[in-house]
Amino acid sequence: MEDRREEFWSRLRAAGIPGVPDEFSVTFAHQAIPPEVLAEIDDFIRVFEDVTTRPAWRESVIGSSGQRLPAERPEVCFFSAWDFHLPPEGPWQVIEFNDNGSGLLFAGLINEFFHDLLEPVQKARLETPPTAAELGRHIKQMVRREAEEFFGTFPEGLFLILDEPEALERGKFGAEMEMLRELFREEGWPSEVGSTADLRWDGEELRHGGEPVSFIVNRSTDFFLEKETARPLREAFMDGDVYVAPNPFTYGTRSDKRLLEFLSLPSWDRELGIDAGEREVLSRHIPDTHLLRPENLEDIVENRDRFVFKPIRSHASRGFLPSARVGRSRLQRLLRRGEGYVAQRKVGRPRIHLGGDSYVWADLRVWAYRGERVLLSGRTSVDGDSLDLRPPAGWLPTFAAKAG
Repeated sequence: MEDRREEFWSRLRAAGIPGVPDEFSVTFAHQAIPPEVLAEIDDFIRVFEDVTTRPAWRESVIGSSGQRLPAERPEVCFFSAWDFHLPPEGPWQVIEFNDNGSGLLFAGLINEFFHDLLEPVQKARLETPPTAAELGRHIKQMVRREAEEFFGTFPEGLFLILDEPEALERGKFGAEMEMLRELFREEGWPSEVGSTADLRWDGEELRHGGEPVSFIVNRSTDFFLEKETARPLREAFMDGDVYVAPNPFTYGTRSDKRLLEFLSLPSWDRELGIDAGEREVLSRHIPDTHLLRPENLEDIVENRDRFVFKPIRSHASRGFLPSARVGRSRLQRLLRRGEGYVAQRKVGRPRIHLGGDSYVWADLRVWAYRGERVLLSGRTSVDGDSLDLRPPAGWLPTFAAKAG
């Protein structure tokens, strides 16, 4: 296999992932997830869907969010992704949930091409991953279903893959957005990749480049659409005539990191409508997570070696703080500045050996739609306590192992 490393990189670049492996890093190794683990994860995802879509949950978390949000929105995020750690000892843990997990199309290519390189004896132990073509067809089916259920018929306006201006200029997933645009165009759907800065809301229609917009795949990390450049999008979203996923409602009820406290701890189960069976699943697989408050600061400081610290509105490990960099004065400053943070119990990860004494630390990403798994992926880190994707770490080919 080692002599096929350059072939792997070359195929990924030719398929449209730029800069592999130095700018967009991919680990030349793989992980296989046991079927019993995947069965448990599938059950967990269904519990998560049940809990976070019921009225009691939504009413409670919207009320506590401090945001002006609608009481209900029909969009279902079709790039939903859960990030897991599978510690060497103890049950797997959900680290966070993303309602628009970047990398689905790239991960499909990575899995397909690495699987092609495996020896027959290795392939025999693994489920064959979906090809990029199969994944593309599945995405089109998901999008068509969402569009038709939202509008009652298939819309005629523009399908827009949207991000913030700076992300479009410097982000690593611009090529993936272009891939998604081409998938839509193959179906005859008018589609563009665009910036929040180029949107206009006239009180009746959202427009991009003069064209009315019907359907938005939102890659922006301005989760509550609070920046001035996102004002037209927020107005269109609140008006309710444009499909936007994810949106402030999906973020506020599903992927805001402060929600991990409600999910991991039983203190609010009665108000949130979480029953005993659901609580058992949630507490077993979500590490204790605490929103930093003045009243719990001293207890968190005393036990800080047990935790890692994450800003509630972040992505790609931005603002992540290991316990070694946290003390009372730093946490007090975060509170004074109003910088929302959660303290989450540390969870170990398995090592992926790369040969000799070299290894990286692995996690698992699972994409799912409406409670059903779509794709497996993973990422490796050169640091055991955070996500550092510098080579030889990076995105990791990930497969379902066969039973037995």
